[in-house]
Amino acid sequence: MKLKFFSLLIALTTFCTSWAGTPKYIFYFIGDGMGMGHIMSTETYNRTVLGNTDPILMMQFPVASLAMTYSYSSPVTDSAAAGTALSTGHKTRNYMLGMGPDTIPVYSIAKSFKENGYGVAITTTVAPDDATPGSFYTHVPNRSMYYEIGMDMARSGYDFFAGSHLRGLKDKEGKETDLLPTLTKNGYQVAYGVDEIDKASKKVVLLAPKKSFNGYQCGYTIDSVPGALTLPQITKAALDHLTKVSPDKFFMMVEGGNIDWAAHANDGGAVVKEILNFNQAIKIAYDFYLAHPDETLIVITADHDTGGMTIGVSKGPKIVNFKNIDFQRISKDVFAERCAAQLKSKRIYRWEDAKEELTSLFGLYKEVAVSEAQDKRLQEAFDLEYVQRASRDNKTLYATFTGFAETVFDVLQHISGFGWTTNSHTGNPVPVFAVGAGSEKFSKISNNIEIPHRIADAADVEFDK
Repeated sequence: MKLKFFSLLIALTTFCTSWAGTPKYIFYFIGDGMGMGHIMSTETYNRTVLGNTDPILMMQFPVASLAMTYSYSSPVTDSAAAGTALSTGHKTRNYMLGMGPDTIPVYSIAKSFKENGYGVAITTTVAPDDATPGSFYTHVPNRSMYYEIGMDMARSGYDFFAGSHLRGLKDKEGKETDLLPTLTKNGYQVAYGVDEIDKASKKVVLLAPKKSFNGYQCGYTIDSVPGALTLPQITKAALDHLTKVSPDKFFMMVEGGNIDWAAHANDGGAVVKEILNFNQAIKIAYDFYLAHPDETLIVITADHDTGGMTIGVSKGPKIVNFKNIDFQRISKDVFAERCAAQLKSKRIYRWEDAKEELTSLFGLYKEVAVSEAQDKRLQEAFDLEYVQRASRDNKTLYATFTGFAETVFDVLQHISGFGWTTNSHTGNPVPVFAVGAGSEKFSKISNNIEIPHRIADAADVEFDK
C-alpha cells in the first residue's frame, strides 16, 4: 500500500512539475474556422483510414476545453471580430480589427510581448493582412483596408510575418503604393519563398512565391501545388528566425487559414487534409516544447466554426467511409475553376467525358460507389450546366462554384458521410487545447476574450485588462 502511495505521489509531482514555471516561448495556434466537427472528422480519418491508435497531436494535449465566439454585434462572429477577441481580449463589431465597438484602438498581446523584449512572429497560410493575423498589429474599422493594414504591419516592429501575399501593394487602380518601400525603409526583407530569406535579416516578411495559388491563400494541401508555401515550412522558418534574433524569449502566432476556405466550400476532404497539415505545424512547436518543457507554452484554438461540419448525414451511409478522401485529388475550388473554364471553351464536352474525369479526380464510379439515384442527379446537373446552359452558381465568401461542381461535391460528401449546415460561419463554440508551462490556466475557458489574458498571465506579462 505504501509503495502504491509513493508511486502516486511521484506521478502527481511529475505532472505538476510539467506545468511549473513561467513560459518564455509561447506558441499560439489558430485554426481558422476549425470547429469540433472538423477536428473529429480529421481524427476519424486518422484512426479509421491511416490506422493510427494515437489521436492527432492536439487531442493528446493534457488540457482541453471550449470557448464561445460571439462578437459584440452578432451571435455569429466574422474573422475580424473573432481575431480581435483572440488577440486583444476585447469583443468588437464584425469587420472591425484591433478596435473596440466604439472605434477606439485596443492592443494585442503580441504588442505587449514585443514591448517586454520578446521576439514576435505573426504567420498564416492566407494573406498576412487578412483578419486574424491583422488583428495582432492593426487598428482599422474595416478589415478590407489592406493598405492601411499593411502600413501598420510596417510600423509594428515585429520580427517575422508570413503568408500568401500583401494586398496593399497596389491601389484600386492597380498602381503601386508606397507599402513595399515603407517595409524596406523600416528594415524588413520581403522574401518570396523560404529559400529567399536572407539569414542576416533581422526582420522578415515571407510571402508565397510570386505565382498566385488559389487567389489569396498559399494553396490547398489536397491540390499538391508544386512550389506552394506550406504551414509547416512557414512555422519552421518563423521558429528558426526567432531563435536567431530573440533566443531568450518569443511569441509566435500561427494560423491555419486554409481550413476556413475549405469549410466555406463544404469540402470535407480538403478540410481533413488542411487540419493534418496544421497538425504537422503543431508538431514543430511540440518538438521544441519537448526540448524546453518548463519554458514553453502551446495554446491551440479557433476563431470560429465554419460550415457546421458533422460526421454523419441524413439518409447517408450507416457507416461513414472517410477512405473516399484518399481518392479525392483536387479541391472543390480547383474543380469549380475547371468547370468554369470548360463552360467558356469551345471544346465539345459530353457526359462520358465528365464521368471519366469524376473517376480520375474523385474515384466516383470506381473506388467510390455511386447509386442509380446519385448517377441520375449527376447527369441532370451536367445537362443543366453544359447542354442547357441554365445552371445557377453558388457564391460563397471566397469562391464561386458552378452548379455542376456543387452537385458533384454534394454527392461526394453524402457518400462519405460529411454533413454541413451552411457555407458561412456558425455560432458554435470552438475547442481550446494547451500543453506546457501555464497550460492549466486554460482548463476552464468559457469565452474567447479570456484566452489572450490567460496567455499573458501565464507569461507574467502586463496586458491591458
